[in-house]
Amino acid sequence: MQNSNNLLIEAGLSEEQALTYEALLDKGPQRASALADWTGIKRGLTYKVLEQLEAIGLVEKRGGEGSVAVFVAGHPSLLMGNIERKEKELALAKDMLEHSLGSLASKYNLIAGKPNVQFYEGEEAILKITGDIPSVDKEIRQITDMQLAMNQFPEETVRHLKKRVANGIQKRMILSDNNFNIEYAKKGTELTSFRTASGVKSFPTALLTYDNKTSMLTFSKEKIVGLIIEDKEIAETMKIIFDGYWKNSTPVAGEEKKSSSPAFDE
Repeated sequence: MQNSNNLLIEAGLSEEQALTYEALLDKGPQRASALADWTGIKRGLTYKVLEQLEAIGLVEKRGGEGSVAVFVAGHPSLLMGNIERKEKELALAKDMLEHSLGSLASKYNLIAGKPNVQFYEGEEAILKITGDIPSVDKEIRQITDMQLAMNQFPEETVRHLKKRVANGIQKRMILSDNNFNIEYAKKGTELTSFRTASGVKSFPTALLTYDNKTSMLTFSKEKIVGLIIEDKEIAETMKIIFDGYWKNSTPVAGEEKKSSSPAFDE
């Protein structure tokens, strides 16, 4: 009986469920009181265990309401359905954990006094990075390639722009030095100033710094990766680097800084 009991537990049953189900297999249909005597499980718990086994289809209740209920074991093949159900629940729990891992790690890092680092992939990376704006600063410093942003995620960049402007957040952008970016800057974007990085034809990753955060978002079509690092010292260092780069970047001739009809802002 012990080997069978272990097998049932490995199949996903609790110890009490395994003892009760195997008792029904050994003894045939039984009343709850008889099962409690046979298994050594208290009667109140036996009723609860039988309800649990009924819920997953391994036990059928017969009689009751005027007559004493009798419980009958279901076919052992139903255990496969229980395993498959648990596998689906586990897969769902894994997906939910993967989506929440960044915020959970954030809380842990804050308690441990470590930099808060959140990592994202795919669509979630795009939404997390473009959806985050300063809560303290009134400016975002950004290095990016607007042509790649337009090709990769235009809807999210427009949404980011509208949210930023609605919150009165300025942005200084250093763009890669290509014709698309120069023309984009000349058209102007509300609450935005532009410069270009002379000789740099493309930035494969967008880099933003604001508040105590530094965020990055790759433009790769094969694998989009997003990263948010929340740490005061790192953010301050990135702001100093950006400001130095800004001073040595090239102003865009004919730029209209207060245009109210932007297309993209990533």
